[in-house]
Amino acid sequence: MPRIETTAREALLVDGETGTVLFAKNADAPFPPASLAKMMTMEIVFAAIKDGTLTLDTEFPVSEHAWRTGGAPSRTSTMFAELKSQVPVSALIRGAIIQSANDAAIVIAEGMEGSEAAFAERMNARARELGMINSRFANPTGLPADDQYVTARDLITLARHLRSTYPELYAIYAEPAFEWNKIFQRNRNPLLSMEIGADGIETGYTEASGFSLVGATSHGGRDTLLAVSGLETAGDRASEARKLLLWARESFESETLFPAGQIVGSANVFGGESGSVALAATEAVEALVPADAPELVSLQIRYLEPLIAPIAEGQTVASLDILVEGEPVLSRDLHAASAVAAGSFTDRALGAVRELAVGWLRTL
Repeated sequence: MPRIETTAREALLVDGETGTVLFAKNADAPFPPASLAKMMTMEIVFAAIKDGTLTLDTEFPVSEHAWRTGGAPSRTSTMFAELKSQVPVSALIRGAIIQSANDAAIVIAEGMEGSEAAFAERMNARARELGMINSRFANPTGLPADDQYVTARDLITLARHLRSTYPELYAIYAEPAFEWNKIFQRNRNPLLSMEIGADGIETGYTEASGFSLVGATSHGGRDTLLAVSGLETAGDRASEARKLLLWARESFESETLFPAGQIVGSANVFGGESGSVALAATEAVEALVPADAPELVSLQIRYLEPLIAPIAEGQTVASLDILVEGEPVLSRDLHAASAVAAGSFTDRALGAVRELAVGWLRTL
């Protein structure tokens, strides 16, 4: 893979369409989310709006807790919502996204679930549904709390979901500014002013995790997603993010490795009328590959031996891994291109002997 380095402690750079990993550094290492937690808060809100249980016109009250913890007295990121006022969801979303407002996130949490703690339980349940298996949330703001962490890989999973599932609401991430309570504030995302096709998403900072960012760009028909954390300054965050995103744009090109349905290999079958089955791509296998070094790309078929007959045509039985310099960057399902019926008694007996032999060898 074309080489690049970053001073970020954690980083993951991914093609938005195919999910191809372009660069990874400590992508599964946990770190405090800071305001990146608000991405999960917005997912809960967006989902409720999409299913009709919440509307943009719904109003929530600003409690004293929300005001003191995330409002003007808190000296943290805030939209300056007034104590005991009623704020519509449309404004709270913009406050949380554009201004990274802690009061907006708390008001949403209390309005939807009654408390930050109850809302955090909902965040964690939803995170598990989305496959974010290495993240945990303790509050809707990302303000420091025990046992609260995310990973770059989980944040990219969430970012891809937000962009694809809620495109109209996601567009708010690209809005340049927002005014509330007669206070005008610009979007905190430094990528938006760089003219690199950025459309989101969120920034964060804590003493424990340093400066962090989840960014997204769209350019020339390609979407790229980036998560970085552990940077020392806001300037480092902006420059490193820009460097990585431009490197991805210049160093990779899209290739269709296999069309849907094409035979890509075979797998051994035990106890069947045939001793093997052809494997086909379940969907077109497309990936970004190094533009100047395609020889760095290799493929491997992965399946749990033995495959036991009978096997139905179209049954998913294996995976195709795409590797760059030996590191996996993408995986796609493979299916049986034809059915394999259970064989005769002799076939099954011979298959059983082979299965035992393979099983014994695998334990060495």
